[in-house]
Formats: sequence, C-alpha cells, structure tokens
Amino acid sequence: MGVSGPIRVVVAKPGLDGHDRGAKVIARALRDAGMEVIYTGLHQTPEQVVDTAIQEDADGIGLSILSGAHMTLCARVIELLKERDAADIKVFCGGIIPDEDIAELKRIGVADIFTPGTPTRDVVAWVEANLRAAG
Repeated sequence: MGVSGPIRVVVAKPGLDGHDRGAKVIARALRDAGMEVIYTGLHQTPEQVVDTAIQEDADGIGLSILSGAHMTLCARVIELLKERDAADIKVFCGGIIPDEDIAELKRIGVADIFTPGTPTRDVVAWVEANLRAAG
C-alpha cells in the first residue's frame, strides 16, 4: 500500500457496555508504544465504529466488549467493513469473551481475542506484528 507513519488504531466500546477502564488502558499502551489511537468513547454503534475507522484511515479496530454481545457486535463490524470495501482494517477484540466463542469469532474474521488478564505488552506486540508495519 505504501502508507507510512505510525500504526493507527480505533479503540471502541460498541453497544450498551458502560465500563471502559480496560479500553482506556489498551488505548494508552498502544499510544505509549508510538501508535496513533482514536478512542471513540462509550455506547458506539457498529456503524459509528466503522465510519470512524474509515474516516481516520485506521489500520485496525480494537473492540472492547464486556456486555456479552460480542458475537453480534463483532459480526456486524466485520460485515460493515466488507460492505464498505474496508475489510483490510483488522478487527481485534478484548473483554469478557467465553472460551467457547473464540473459535467462532475467529471464523467470522476477528483477527485475535484478548481476555481479562492479558498483559498489555502482549496486545501491543500483537498489534505491531499484525497491523501494517510502522514507518
């Protein structure tokens, strides 16, 4: 693609979930690692998340979901990215995700899932390794 500059990541809280401490911790860790981070705030719709990612020319979307609606919300974000010819924007997810849902989320296109207790350095390393190379 020839795009240069830091990796750009949208960190989003889709749905009715009102707890964003984890999302803010990840956003800060990515920022501190030299990435550009756009945090969308609470109660975003999948449409708002995808619009933001496209407008911001993001390389990835990190969804933080604690509400239990991860299957529906992740599927909708991926569907919208495909509809908008933006499937090259990788989606990763964190939050309360039951082990039995991880394989299905990956099957529908979620690049990776980070559950509670994942060290922030592991998330940063994954983003650096799996989103376009910075610079």
